Amino acid sequence: MSELTWRKAIERVLSDSGGAMHYTDIAEQIVAEGLRKNVGATPPTTVNANISASISKDGEKSPFRKVGRGVYMLQKNSPMGASKNASQLEAKVEADEGDEEQQYDIVSSFGMFWRRDYVVWTRTPKILGIQQLGSDPVDFYGQLGIYLLYDGREVVYVGRSVDRPLGRRLYEHTLDRLATRWDRFSWFGVLPVSEEGGLQCQPGVYGADKIVPALEAILIEALEPRQNRKRGDDLSAVEYLQTEDPEVEKRKAQDVLDKLANNLR
Repeated sequence: MSELTWRKAIERVLSDSGGAMHYTDIAEQIVAEGLRKNVGATPPTTVNANISASISKDGEKSPFRKVGRGVYMLQKNSPMGASKNASQLEAKVEADEGDEEQQYDIVSSFGMFWRRDYVVWTRTPKILGIQQLGSDPVDFYGQLGIYLLYDGREVVYVGRSVDRPLGRRLYEHTLDRLATRWDRFSWFGVLPVSEEGGLQCQPGVYGADKIVPALEAILIEALEPRQNRKRGDDLSAVEYLQTEDPEVEKRKAQDVLDKLANNLR
């Protein structure tokens, strides 16, 4: 099967679903079905951008309709949506239509409970993550923002990377008084990630309407309070999963070979 355009792939997934879907789920389905071979580093963001651009440019003529925060479905009069039962589609509509994901303007990406031993710690370590399976890895060494260090599940330190990038700040903690006191880390970044996987410049000044939702989302995601049913206010849309630096496995294999060589002497 030839590769579909992003728009055709999105239409196919929404048509097959028979209802509304969040753009992160649409992106995952596109990858799972192999509708596109090259999905870049930020498939969910690309899906959201394509749908939003279509709605903004074509208005009611767009095949897509927003029915909630980050949730879309096909218009009933679109070629691929006409065959679906209208009442089933309407049942998917969420009450918060029109709400914007304000926190994403500030928190562009984050990772939770990443493993220290997945990184080769140098002055410029690779802090690698993917937005979903099948997407290209992103190196977050140069990210700016807030980070937490853990000993098991206990937070032992909260820091910020502003004057020095995230990777450098974490490297410094492998040498300072905290060197033996942490094995995992979480981080919340403010630099946007491009479709190609590069970190972009920080946007302009933000008002309280964007800062407050972002702070709330970070605290909920980091602390996981029991009474907050909605973890991070859907901040999971910009979560990245850690991937191990390939150099780690190479070094492990070399250590095994060195030990075997020593035993044969």
